[in-house]
Amino acid sequence: MGIIAWIVLGLIAGALAKLLLPGRDPGGLIVTTLIGVAGSFVGGWIASHFFHRSVTAHFFDAATWVSAVGGALVLLIAYRILFGHSRR
Repeated sequence: MGIIAWIVLGLIAGALAKLLLPGRDPGGLIVTTLIGVAGSFVGGWIASHFFHRSVTAHFFDAATWVSAVGGALVLLIAYRILFGHSRR
């Protein structure tokens, strides 16, 4: 169940990050979603290691979700900076 919790956390946090960062992305919806999911995995990993909040044990913990959405936002912003301007 651990990997399923990570996937669910990644999908939801990636979608939340995309809602918080509107605009057109250079790679389209699928690439943007995958980057958001990757960022939320990184943020979730940070929460589990530095805040000692395991995703499987503390799935609904605020620290895990804030870290996951924050990680997704950071990667989405970096992606936009590196590969194109979102508003042309």
